[in-house]
Amino acid sequence: MTLKNNKFEMVIWDWDGTIMNSTPTIVECMQQSCRDLGMPVPSDQIASHVIGLGIIESIRIAMPTVAEADYPLVLERFRHYYLGKDHELTMFEGIRELLSDLKANGHILAVATGKPRVGLNRSLNNHQLDDYFHDSRTADETRSKPNPQMLLELMEKWAIPAHKIVMIGDTTHDLKMAKSAGVSAIAMSYGAHSAEELLAHQPLACFSKVEDLRHFLLS
Repeated sequence: MTLKNNKFEMVIWDWDGTIMNSTPTIVECMQQSCRDLGMPVPSDQIASHVIGLGIIESIRIAMPTVAEADYPLVLERFRHYYLGKDHELTMFEGIRELLSDLKANGHILAVATGKPRVGLNRSLNNHQLDDYFHDSRTADETRSKPNPQMLLELMEKWAIPAHKIVMIGDTTHDLKMAKSAGVSAIAMSYGAHSAEELLAHQPLACFSKVEDLRHFLLS
């Protein structure tokens, strides 16, 4: 299919906090896991800050006093709570329609997420989004954000130059990853990190509404 808009050939999406309105749920599950285990409970700010990183890196930063030997306990508790709520999560309004129109417009769509593969596949299936994406990378398959490996692998596989790729995310981890890979980045301020934090990393644009993102990508 011929691309109708030549601004970007490939649009790469973060998942949690960008496509899925999951930030409050992740924070709640992380905090409840710590309460169950009698561990220090991270604040909302700290818990939301690590969203987008791989799970091990998230624990290391948000729960610095937890011994590495206890990480499996935290993981087990987190998964227990998250799996109980995963099916209740919803996409941000307008995302499905935007993904559909971008694909119809000829863009290659991909996901680069801190979720593990099993978690991403479950969410794709739960929300019937499998057919929208051409490719994806997860933190348990490559290096965790902000390392650029996810983007570099996608760039190489699809033979698309950096200037024809844009990364869309709601965290500074996404923006740092994009910068390291040499690709453009668009920040969405409705997720885990504030507009002020995101703008400090000088994204191509920062939007608070999917409607504004749609206008930027398709107009």
